[in-house]
This record gives sequence, structure tokens and C-alpha cells, in this order.
Amino acid sequence: MWNDLQTGADEGMMAKTITIPDDGPGVRAYYSRPLDDGPHPGIVLIPHLPGWDELNREVARRFTQHGFDVVCPDIYQQFGTGTPDEVAAAARAAGGVPDATVMDQCGTALAFLTAQPDSNGAVGVIGMCSGGRHAFLAGCQVPGIRAVVECWGGRVVMAPSELTPVTPVAPIDLTEQLQCPLMGFFGNDDQFPSPAQVDQHEAALKKYNKQYEFYRYDGAGHAIWNYARDSYRPVAAMDSWNKALAFFGEHLR
Repeated sequence: MWNDLQTGADEGMMAKTITIPDDGPGVRAYYSRPLDDGPHPGIVLIPHLPGWDELNREVARRFTQHGFDVVCPDIYQQFGTGTPDEVAAAARAAGGVPDATVMDQCGTALAFLTAQPDSNGAVGVIGMCSGGRHAFLAGCQVPGIRAVVECWGGRVVMAPSELTPVTPVAPIDLTEQLQCPLMGFFGNDDQFPSPAQVDQHEAALKKYNKQYEFYRYDGAGHAIWNYARDSYRPVAAMDSWNKALAFFGEHLR
């Protein structure tokens, strides 16, 4: 749980940008891990559409503070470099990053994490906003994922008219393929996804007898972890953070 540390313990972490693999063109990523020998579970953190930004790095380090190795791939690297806002604008102009690209990068990140000498072999995935959608997709399409946390994932439910070459399948249509437990967090004032879409998402999980836990927060909309926005809800944020840490602890340790 957050702030449940022992004040007399020795602790530390390493956090840096890397390229996977490191001997040629590959996936650029932010990597953080505890400095002790482990073993540690791993988490693939998928960025939201605001970009491969400072918030994602802070989220990675918080999970590492609690004993997880984390890789946050730059899923927008095909759109060049610059500030997160500049790169995100380029991604939006191109219709977003292809789902297939994100799934490939998740697989690369998973393989990297499990190959580390401090790994316990278990890896989960988490994402916020569009990253929440991608996290659910990864739970359905990337072999080896042990647990998924989906934070207010927009466009899990998609109308046929919304499908594009970049996003060719509605994630909800892949629910039967979900291979691991799922935890989801949603704001009841959100419209992306709306409460009705969350209901559809939940109905599909029930239909296929999937193991899941959904938490819905009154008085909250989208992006409740993002303290740089008016959408930040500190009580809901810390409640969901504690639930996510406990969930990953249960399924990955």
C-alpha cells in the first residue's frame, strides 16, 4: 500500500531511458527497477495519448518504489521526437498509433522484463486513457501477460463506423480472448468511456466468465491520476492506486 514503507529500510532505484534491444534500432523506453537483487515482478506501462510524458515516468517510478520492474515504451516513436505535446499532436494528426505497433512493443517490453536477472517471470500491463484501451488489448493479444489494470480506457467499446486501419478491431469484441485477471477504474462523470459503455464492457466480461474487478467513482471523470489537470481527484486517485498495487501484488508476486 502507498506510504506503507519502513523508514529504517535501505532502498533505491535505477531509472533511465533505454532502447530494446540495445544493439540496434528497436523500441525506445523508460525503464525503472529497484536496486536490490529481487526477484521482482514486471509491469509494462502503456502511455496515454498526451504522450510519452513526465506523468508516465512518475507512474513508473511509483510502481518501482513498491518493488516492480517497469518498462514504459515510447509507443509514439514513429512520429519523431520533441516535447510530449508536439509528438502527441503528430500522432493525432496521423490518426493515432496502430494497435498492432503497440502490441508488438508490449511483447518486446515483456520479453525484456522476463529476461532480466532480477525478474520473477511475472509481468502485468497497465495504461491510462488510450493506454487503458491498449492495456486491455494486450491482455487479449500479447501472450504471457498475467494481469491487466485498465484506467478509464476510452474506445474499448467502438461502433463499426469508428474502426480504421489504425484501430481495426473494437477491443470489446476480443473479450473472449482475455487471458488473465482484469482490474478497471472509471469515473461516473466520464464520457470517454461513458457509464453506459462501461456497462457494455462489464457485460461482455460476465458473458465470457472473465475474472475482473471494476471500480467506479462518483464525482470523477477522466484522468483522475493526472494532478496537472482539473480532472484530478485525490481521494479516488489514491484509492485506485492502492487497489492497483494490491492487485498486481496478488497476481504477479
